[in-house]
Amino acid sequence: MNGPLRKVSGFIALMMAALLLNITYISVFRTDEMLAEPRNRRVRDAEFAQNRGAILVGNQPIAVTTRSDNGRFPFERSYPQGPTWSSVTGWYSYDFARQELESSYNEELAGTHREQAFSRVIDVLTGRPLQGANISTTLNPGAQAAAVRALGDAQGAAIAMNYTTGEILALASTPTYDPNRLSTTDLGSEREAWQALLNAPDEPLKNRAVREVFPPGSTFKLVTAAAALEAGMTPDTELDAPQSLTLPNSSHTMGNSTNCGGTTVTLRQALETSCNTAFGSLGMDLGAEALTGMAEAFGFNTESPIDLPSVESRFPTELDEAQTALASIGQFDVAATPLQMLMVTSAIANDGALMRPYIVSTVSGRDLKVISAQEPEELSRPLSAANAEALQDMMVSVVTDGTGRPARIDGVEVGGKTGTAQSAPDRPPYAWFVGYAEDPSVAVVAFVQSSETARDDISGGRVAAPIFTAIVEALR
Repeated sequence: MNGPLRKVSGFIALMMAALLLNITYISVFRTDEMLAEPRNRRVRDAEFAQNRGAILVGNQPIAVTTRSDNGRFPFERSYPQGPTWSSVTGWYSYDFARQELESSYNEELAGTHREQAFSRVIDVLTGRPLQGANISTTLNPGAQAAAVRALGDAQGAAIAMNYTTGEILALASTPTYDPNRLSTTDLGSEREAWQALLNAPDEPLKNRAVREVFPPGSTFKLVTAAAALEAGMTPDTELDAPQSLTLPNSSHTMGNSTNCGGTTVTLRQALETSCNTAFGSLGMDLGAEALTGMAEAFGFNTESPIDLPSVESRFPTELDEAQTALASIGQFDVAATPLQMLMVTSAIANDGALMRPYIVSTVSGRDLKVISAQEPEELSRPLSAANAEALQDMMVSVVTDGTGRPARIDGVEVGGKTGTAQSAPDRPPYAWFVGYAEDPSVAVVAFVQSSETARDDISGGRVAAPIFTAIVEALR
């Protein structure tokens, strides 16, 4: 009898040891994962019992926590002017987690970040309730309102950035939505709102500014032009610009949507008229390696540096000659967020220095003491100052004499580039405009995915450039 008992006792001891080892492993190595688990309602109940910090534009809150009449939840998140700022704040929901700044700065807002550990200890010792930190943004309310108003009901995005510092001044994705519908403590209403927004045909929950990629079309010619200048060409270098360019080892041809001004044009003229065949020929002359290197210097194929949930932009790394020609005009498999094309424009405007884009300037505790702060940071120098100045001059010509004329602003020197990108045969093209102004020192990207404009009337100059001018005017 003792033998079977010893075996059972040994088995139970092994099971107890395995259980203790598993509990230890979870406690030591999986704490963060378990706390982040969406089904962990205890964590969510604890979060909703805390006084979450505010998100501020200047001294005005765009996300704030108030006392709730709901007995289960002592606090409720609310968003003054919610639709205007939804692309930045995102939502804070019991059932549907968080997005945008509510997600990327969740620990700071909740008061659980490691840099707030000392404050938590003081709160416990003094019996004070936990208080989340406030985050202050770099956003400009006038520019943000102008961006949302100019985009209107179109599916699109607009971002403005101080190209000398990287401070984001406006960031809008449309159509917007009201995040208050998702942050309500009436969980039945919250779930109904989620289903309505999730199934809406215009997809308002997609952040087209930073989390969606699109073919950049002719705005990518700025990258190709930068590669050409870095290879030793000048704005006066002559390029072949046939009416139709036969793509090597292919039955396809590349045509022009504008009058290039001749079968041989300068690099400046090619950018002014957005001449596809000239840039297609140029791309093949430069080669896939040079184009890839320049695209990656501007930020393609790397993690997006902004302090929002975002995706990286893509430039294909294996290209034959025909694909190189198409990629050089922003087609084939080139895919960019509006933020990425803003980074390209900003580096050119800033004499070749690419600054890291950021939205949050400081994180402050309840005593207004700064817990952390962000400062301007140079990411890279994709092109020399001399070549950046040459490209600036070419972009000014695009606005004064080329396809970007609708972006002209009296009394302000403006440089820019239009883009009209084909997406699929059964849908209208995308309209882009990227540009910069010298005073104020701002770069802006305007992107329209879908609007009420007739297909034949869609162009970057006609559809997107007015959004650019509205934002720059708001910042003057």
